[in-house]
Amino acid sequence: MFCSVALHYGSSSLGVLLTGMGEDGTQGMLAIIQAGGITVFQDETSCAVFGMPKAAIDLGVAHYVLEVEKIGDFIRTIAGIADHS
Repeated sequence: MFCSVALHYGSSSLGVLLTGMGEDGTQGMLAIIQAGGITVFQDETSCAVFGMPKAAIDLGVAHYVLEVEKIGDFIRTIAGIADHS
């Protein structure tokens, strides 16, 4: 999925990787980085399982590592969307 996003949206891509096991998101996030997009990862303290975010962070493809509660606000900020809640 991340590779498809990178391919079709290029530098407008935004990848968000949350808690999980394995490494299957790592190459897709690398594709987003290579396309000039932005990557966001859930931090270790707010993850139930830090395996997938850790693998991608260790590869060096993380622009931002945030607490899960802050990711939504971050996305709204970079998208220029005001929070009206």
